[in-house]
Amino acid sequence: MSPHPPTGTTAAPALRADGVSIAYDGVDVVHDALLELRPGCVTALIGPNGSGKSTLLRTLARLQQARTGSLSLGDGDGSGTTTGAPRADTRDSETDALALSPRDFARRVAMLTQGRPTPSGLTVRDVVEFGRHPHRGRWGRGDADGSVAVDRALDLTGVAQLAGRGVDQLSGGQLQRVWLASCLAQDTGVLLLDEPTTYLDLRYQVELLDLVRELADDRRIAVGVVLHDLDQAAALADRIVVLSEGRIVAEGEPSAVLTPRLLSDVWGIRIDVDTDPTTGHLRTRAIGRHHTRTERLHP
Repeated sequence: MSPHPPTGTTAAPALRADGVSIAYDGVDVVHDALLELRPGCVTALIGPNGSGKSTLLRTLARLQQARTGSLSLGDGDGSGTTTGAPRADTRDSETDALALSPRDFARRVAMLTQGRPTPSGLTVRDVVEFGRHPHRGRWGRGDADGSVAVDRALDLTGVAQLAGRGVDQLSGGQLQRVWLASCLAQDTGVLLLDEPTTYLDLRYQVELLDLVRELADDRRIAVGVVLHDLDQAAALADRIVVLSEGRIVAEGEPSAVLTPRLLSDVWGIRIDVDTDPTTGHLRTRAIGRHHTRTERLHP
C-alpha cells in the first residue's frame, strides 16, 4: 500500500505529455512517452544515468523541444503554492501547453533545474523575487500578491533569515534552497524538480522532501520529481515512473513498481527490497560482490 493517500491520482491531469519522443543529433533518447502529473500527487521519475528522466522532465517544462508528441495543461490548475487557500479543482478541459506564451506557461508550471548559476551582486530576496516575473506587467508592476508570495517562499524553504545576504556568500545547499524558494514564489499549480536534494546535507534533504509532500497534500500541487535515491522515491511519491534506455518500462504505486526483479533488471545489479519497520516505507539495497562483512572477514 502506498504510504500516502492517493488524493491526486484520480483527478484530471494538471500536465500531460502524450507520445513524446525527444532526440539529440537526430537520435531519439526518449521514445513515445506518456506521462501525467495530477493535482495532489507526487510522481517520481527514476532510472539509471542516461535513461532520459531529466530530459523528459525538461521537456515537460518546455526547456527541451520534443520531436513528436503533445503537451497539455488541465484548465483551472494553478492551485497556488504560496498564497491563499487551495483552489477547487475545476479541470474539465485541456490547453495546448505548447501554444501558450512563455509568460502564461510560467504562471502555471515552475521547474527547479540542476546546476543553476550563482548570480553576483544580488541578495537572496532578489533571487526569490525572480519567481514573480510571470505575474508582473511592464516595469515590474501589477503584482499585488508578490510580497506575500516571496515572504512565504522564503519561510517555507528556511532561508528567510538569509534574505538580505548576497547569494555569492552562500553554500551550495543554501543556494539550492534559494532557487527552490524562487520556484515556490512563482505560485504555480505544477512544480517540476530535477534532483532537488543535490548539494543538501541530510537534514535539508529530509526537510525539502517533507515540504514537497506538504505542497501536494495541502495545496494539491502536481509534482514531478527526478530522484536518484530509490528510498527517497519510495518514501515521497504516490506514483513512480521507471525509465530505462529512454522508455517508460513501469509506472504505478511504489509497492507495485519497486520490486527486486524489475529494479535488478533495470539497473543491472541485484537489488533487494524490504519494508522499513520504523517508517513502513519500502527500502532497497544494492548487493555488490563484497556485500557482507562476514564474507570480507572470512573469504
